[in-house]
This record gives sequence, structure tokens and C-alpha cells, in this order.
Amino acid sequence: MAEKNVVTYDDIVRRWKERNVDSVGKMDTLLSNYRILFAYHSNKIESVGMDLHQTREIFENGRVINYTGDTRALFETSNQKTCFENLKSRIINKEEVSPELIKSIHADLLHGCYDEARWNEGERPGEYKKNYYGVGENAGVLPEEVEKEISFICDEVRTCGTGENEVLTAAAYLHCNFENIHPFADGNGRVGRTLMNYYLMLHDLPPAVIYEEDKETYYLALAVFDKTEKLDGFVEYLKEETVKTWTAEPLSHTGEKRKIIKM
Repeated sequence: MAEKNVVTYDDIVRRWKERNVDSVGKMDTLLSNYRILFAYHSNKIESVGMDLHQTREIFENGRVINYTGDTRALFETSNQKTCFENLKSRIINKEEVSPELIKSIHADLLHGCYDEARWNEGERPGEYKKNYYGVGENAGVLPEEVEKEISFICDEVRTCGTGENEVLTAAAYLHCNFENIHPFADGNGRVGRTLMNYYLMLHDLPPAVIYEEDKETYYLALAVFDKTEKLDGFVEYLKEETVKTWTAEPLSHTGEKRKIIKM
């Protein structure tokens, strides 16, 4: 029996570049399924209670019928759609990563989603944290250090080279350092994953879904960087998730297999 052809990361990159995504229309076509899967898994990593069918309904129809779950989950999923729509033209226009861009992503993703406790502490979507929030072993930087640290990593990635390996490494650097800074009171994971994929597409590389079922490996790759400042493991993980993103056949709510894209 002949061996099944193995699709590599380089194959995915080559096919992506062949599509020449130079307009919002092309992006809409190419990412029509991706945007739903990215939103679903990015939210699910944060335990947002919205299934894939409900996520698809919000993206494709702007509503979900007979939903009885947490209303915050509705906001968080609708916000993913708004954020994607707002970033498309910025990618096509090659708008560089900046503190202003990062704040706008956060404002879109967390609109209407801050709890009463954070709101009463003065926290707002689209604004850096005003209080200290410890998270696991890495508690993030102090609020007064956030602006300087975010400006630093934005400057760093703007000066990176444009070769494929350089861009991939810069995207990993951006995400890992963003999560270490932990600049917002909430939503840092969702913003960081969105920002990473924005940077990849900005430099004509395919984005990746970080799958919820792979989150332990994802957290481990982030932890390795936190302890060693080495990016190799995260870069390899990102390549694996990219291949999975563009070769997987996710089931739709009807049970029909649907490719993200035929490349």
C-alpha cells in the first residue's frame, strides 16, 4: 500500500502564498471557516460556554436560536466576530503592530465582558490593567510597567526580518512575551492569540487555530519560554497547529465534514 502523502508546514505556506491574499474579499473567502474555528477554540480555552454550532450561527447569521446559556458567552463570541471584521482591512493595509492596535483588539474582544468586581476597580476594555493580577507562576508585570513593556515588544517585532523563519519566530516571540507581560485585567489569552495570527497574516504567512484539545501542550510551550526564554519549542508547536488547521476536516453541526479551505 502506498504511503499517504504527508503535508508539511512548508506545503501549507506555499499554498497560502499562491492564494495571494491582497484584498478583503479574498480574505473573506479564504478565512470563512477558519474565523469560526479560531473563535470557538480561542474562547473554549478560556471555558466560554458556546459550542461550535452556536459559534457558527453567530458568525454566519448574527444570532443564535433557543440559547439558554450564560449571556457573557454570547458577548464573547459576538466580540470575536467584530474583532475579525475590524482587523481585515488593517491586515490588507499592512498596519504594523502597535500599542494602539493591541488596545483596539482588547476593546473589541472584551466589550461588555468585564465583571462587576473589575469594573469597580476601574478596569475597562481597551485599557491596560490598573491593578495587579497574579496568574500561575508568571504573574505578569506591574501595572506601571505595562506601557513600557508593550511598546518594547512592538518595537522589537517591527525591526524583525521578513523571511519565513524570521516572521514565524517573531510571531512566537510576540505571543510569548505578551502573555508574560499580561497587560490587561482579563482577556490576555484571547488577545495574544489574535495578535499572533494578525502578525503572521501581516507578513503573508497562514494563521493557526490553537485547538482547545491541545491546550496542555500550548501551556507547556509558553511555560518553557517563561523559564528558559527559548522559542524553539513554541515555534515547532505553532507549525504543528498550522498544519492541523489547514488539513483538518472539522465536523459541522449536520455531521458533514467541511474542510477549512481547499489549498
